[in-house]
Amino acid sequence: MSFDTDILIAGGGLNGPALALALSRAGFSVTVVDARPATIRAGDNFDGRGYALALASKRLLDKIGIWQSVATNAQPMLDVKVSDGRAGEGPSPFFLHFDHSDLEEGPMGYMLEDRFLFRAFLAAMEADEAITLIPETGVTDQAIDASGVTVTLSDGTTRRARLLVGCDGRQSGVAQRAGIKRTGWAYGQTALVCAIAHEKPHNGVAHQFFMPPGPLAILPLPGNMSSIVWSETDENAARINALPDEDYLAVLRPRFGDFLGEITLAGARFTYPLNLTVANHFVTNRVALVGDAAHGMHPIAGQGLNAGLRDVAALAQILTEAKARGEDIAAIQVLERYQEWRRFDTHALVAATDLTNKLFSNDNPLLRMGRDIGMGLVGKVPALRRTFMREAAGLTGELPELMR
Repeated sequence: MSFDTDILIAGGGLNGPALALALSRAGFSVTVVDARPATIRAGDNFDGRGYALALASKRLLDKIGIWQSVATNAQPMLDVKVSDGRAGEGPSPFFLHFDHSDLEEGPMGYMLEDRFLFRAFLAAMEADEAITLIPETGVTDQAIDASGVTVTLSDGTTRRARLLVGCDGRQSGVAQRAGIKRTGWAYGQTALVCAIAHEKPHNGVAHQFFMPPGPLAILPLPGNMSSIVWSETDENAARINALPDEDYLAVLRPRFGDFLGEITLAGARFTYPLNLTVANHFVTNRVALVGDAAHGMHPIAGQGLNAGLRDVAALAQILTEAKARGEDIAAIQVLERYQEWRRFDTHALVAATDLTNKLFSNDNPLLRMGRDIGMGLVGKVPALRRTFMREAAGLTGELPELMR
């Protein structure tokens, strides 16, 4: 039976294009279907949204031909400082300091704005003859049979593929139509996201400040700029986000502190409700889930995109090896290798982010004392500190070839 494409990917955010480029390198034909306009995030205007890319993710972007297009706009994260406290009172004397010099490989990761990364993906896909991008069109139906999958698009046309991959987010339509259920819960928290300009240089240092309502991440961008991911209770977040810019800053300043001098807003402000959602299965016959479609977690460690890119690298390797052996790449026994590879790592990361959020997002004095002492102890033991750093850099576990 003829196929329009080997692999059809539903979702053109970041994981979808990354997977398409990785699969193209292995000789697959790929179609990416994206319901949004193709240029929705391809403009030059700064809006403050960025990603913390682990070192392993940087390696993948390098191997699929993206990094060279974005490297000049990336900010290395040289150090990470983690502290606990209350707004306006400053951090606890017990804190963690991760110094990149403890890693032989270099910086633990890089901050990169969304606009640069997405634009590089668009350009790379458009230049790749093995990739077909269908913008402003969604997947509305999928039908699985013994040899492939037939996908119906919102424009009424159909496409025939060997494998369907859902990269379509936490509300994945691909997963729902495949009958894959999810487990999860809301955190009662909302992330306030923005960028700020500051007087003093950040020197490539990222900060994670834990407060009772939720954590505040200060992530360095090129120049005297930083990206802010600030978690508050849903009620507080709604109230704060409704404020004018100056009043918004007045609420942020005591939480932020004055270590970078005077701060001002740069770019737009965004809010995202925070929840945990994990697909009960990452695969079914001729269907695989990647990124948030498989697992959506708290942004407390900035690992959401990194976990998705590890999915990309693992699935690309499994499919490439199956093709080399002459196997049906979409057979369930092939896809289960991907699920087995990613499930333990994903569940461990989801559990770690969930537990950390619950442990730190409260003002219980006994828990405060315990977590502060724990951070102090980790900071004093070089081997333990280095283990945490390698985990954050994505260098632990069985790394796919694209991340080695």
